[in-house]
Amino acid sequence: MRLLYVLATWVAFTFLFPVLALMKKTRDGLAQRFGFYAPGVVPSGGSPRIWLHGASAGDLLALSPMIDRLRARFPEAKVIISTITNTGALMARERLSKKIDAVVYAPWDLFGATRRAARALAPDLLVLEYTEIWPNLIRAAHQRGARICLTNGRFSAAHLGRYRAFFSLIGNPLDDVDLFLMREDDEAERALSLGASRERVQVTGNTKFDALVPGEAVEDQVLRTALGLDAAGRVWIAGSTHEGEEELLLEVYRRLVSEVPDLRLVIAPRYIDRAQKVLALIEAAGLHGGLRSTGNPQGAPVVVLDSIGELARAYRLATVVFVGGSFTSRGGQNILEPAAQGRPVLFGPHMENFRDSVGVLVGRGGLQVKDADNLFKVLSELFSRPDTIESLGELARKAVRQVSGASDRNVDAMAKLLAERRA
Repeated sequence: MRLLYVLATWVAFTFLFPVLALMKKTRDGLAQRFGFYAPGVVPSGGSPRIWLHGASAGDLLALSPMIDRLRARFPEAKVIISTITNTGALMARERLSKKIDAVVYAPWDLFGATRRAARALAPDLLVLEYTEIWPNLIRAAHQRGARICLTNGRFSAAHLGRYRAFFSLIGNPLDDVDLFLMREDDEAERALSLGASRERVQVTGNTKFDALVPGEAVEDQVLRTALGLDAAGRVWIAGSTHEGEEELLLEVYRRLVSEVPDLRLVIAPRYIDRAQKVLALIEAAGLHGGLRSTGNPQGAPVVVLDSIGELARAYRLATVVFVGGSFTSRGGQNILEPAAQGRPVLFGPHMENFRDSVGVLVGRGGLQVKDADNLFKVLSELFSRPDTIESLGELARKAVRQVSGASDRNVDAMAKLLAERRA
């Protein structure tokens, strides 16, 4: 059955490769994606060798709280991060480089590429994030003696039937996974229903709750200046917005600014290559817009955050925050990041991918709105009641603190797994 998957992946890849090679997200690092690493890219030695894989920048940020803990537990370890997207690689090099030994592109899930990557990286432990179940990669690492762990594990209830059908055709890749560290009880039950053995499944929580909050630093003022924000003014930040949302938010802003004349809006599109398009939408709405990358020299009231790795710090400058991906079928984005900064967080009805976060924040600093008109009404009321904004922000901060600790639990479990491997 595994042979069927090996053959099918090569056939599918033959047709998909031209697209993958041209896409902005995946066109860099082609040699590494086939399992070829230039001399010096992969560090030698070190024990244990720990390979952490997250598909995108957001996934790597969820993994990042575990890195310091792994370093403290294993001072001689070599920590290698792999990712699929170019933005993930860029973010890791900019924000995690001091904590890790290498950043590489993950191999395509092809028989030869994964075997070469497993041989080159030589992991003692392979840590996969969320639903990164890649059968060839898992098999290649398992055959080389690595222990394999899934962290922040999640399996969509809507896709269970597809998983079962897929696994029945190719063999169950979960058989080669040594440890499933799941976010919630429901996720653990789904893992069990897909064939994971009960002794390998634990519920440890979500490490994204442990993501470090950047402390106050000179960078705050640098960013404030680059965005053209007045320290005494009120700021609405719309983070991780997707196509189709900016028009709605701009209309809400047009209505709000008549009530709150000093209000400034910062829009941070989820994909920064959309920055110019968002700027055009601002101008089309009859508003004056600027870009963070140019320092917003004219002090435009609406500015686009077109940089990587600054959104968490930008949230510190906000009065209130709206998180995008929630007015579209995207299923939401990270609402805990602004909450951890002590800011009230608003989000739309589509939070299917972040139900756990919604459960943490609703009623404790998080406000879910049904549409743009409802968003306007809630924001209008909040801006008329500064004391409410402050109390909601403090509730949000406390809510995030109360659900932390998954990273410590995960690293404890990984340490036991490595000890069993050595034994």
